[in-house]
Amino acid sequence: MSNPTLYRKRLIPEECILLKDDRILHRDDQIIVTGWYTLKPRKDIHHGFSCYYLTDGFKISRFYKDNDSMAFWYCDIVDHTYDADTDTYVFTDLLVDVIVYPDGFVKVVDLDELVTAKNSGILSDALLDTALLRLDHLLQLIYRGEFPKMQKPTEAYMDAMIY
Repeated sequence: MSNPTLYRKRLIPEECILLKDDRILHRDDQIIVTGWYTLKPRKDIHHGFSCYYLTDGFKISRFYKDNDSMAFWYCDIVDHTYDADTDTYVFTDLLVDVIVYPDGFVKVVDLDELVTAKNSGILSDALLDTALLRLDHLLQLIYRGEFPKMQKPTEAYMDAMIY
């Protein structure tokens, strides 16, 4: 398996970061699974695993505390571009996120950032529509009880800790 280059692009604040330390655990036409440590030290999370769902437009991440206990699932709504010549993915964070806690509580966050980005011209009408439709799709999967299926790719690599 070749190792693609991954970038995380944020709109607020505007930045594009090379995910040079993310470990690619699996890649196919539908998903990319990575293991990683937080980019900056945090008290609430230490490391985790992410699954980029390329066709669905979201990234499902399992966040762990430094004692290896699970903190929560964090779901980013994303868009991506791929350059086959350089084997490079750029994942653009479309701002709105979903947190799923171990007890099953679901929280949608950062909806206000969609409005801020739209009003400031950072987010086009098309990307706003994309973000909202992908958010709805993810929430429908969660509400139908299909979220455990979305967790499986990261759970398959839990023994491949990246220490």
